[in-house]
Amino acid sequence: MPVKSVSRKVQGALDRKRLPRHVAVIMDGNGRWAAARHLPRVMGHRAGIRSVRAVVEAAREWGIQVLTLYAFSRENWKRSAAEVSTLMRLLDEYLRRELDNMMRNGIRLGVIGEIQGLPEKVQAHLEEVMKATAGNRRLRLNLALNYGGRAEILRAVRLAIAEAQAGRLKPEELDEAAFSRLLDTGDLPDPDLLIRTSGESRVSNFLLWQISYAELYWAPVLWPDFGKEAFHQALEEFQKRERRFGGR
Repeated sequence: MPVKSVSRKVQGALDRKRLPRHVAVIMDGNGRWAAARHLPRVMGHRAGIRSVRAVVEAAREWGIQVLTLYAFSRENWKRSAAEVSTLMRLLDEYLRRELDNMMRNGIRLGVIGEIQGLPEKVQAHLEEVMKATAGNRRLRLNLALNYGGRAEILRAVRLAIAEAQAGRLKPEELDEAAFSRLLDTGDLPDPDLLIRTSGESRVSNFLLWQISYAELYWAPVLWPDFGKEAFHQALEEFQKRERRFGGR
């Protein structure tokens, strides 16, 4: 299990002209972090919230436009009822505590996924925070909740069929750009950088359409250990890469 430490001092300056517009993160390793310390899994999830705060603050500070965090997948419902309940409670707690901070720092909250499948209390708080922050423009923070990439693509296909049946979309008009607009992220640029923590190297049904040309970065630390320094290292690595988009 990779649990490498990260230097506490951020090294090197980032070229702000070459930062990714959109960073997506698969936050992995809360349970293993807790197990390595002989703690209950809930303590790993609580520690993970600290990393969320650190990464959101760093993204805002560095001028990244969009940050999408994979917070709860459709597959996560397979976990124990107690753990799912804990995750929903922590999400609700995060929303209540972070609203003032979002307003102060110009952070707009968005959600991708099937929000209607979440507990009603959580749905209500999500709607409340999204409405309150709708005018903020400094950072778009997206939480992927009850989300699966394949399910998102199927929803977009069904929407395209419905649009065609209603006469609002001709089949020949359905190109990649038009289809992208039907996805949950239809008003956003595709991710330039996808980060996964814990050293795992798979995308786990996350943003399958959108990451076609994203740079992939496998961070060798568990999510609760992924703070500003580790994020900085990921962005440094991104800036070393040459993005050719199949051109040569």
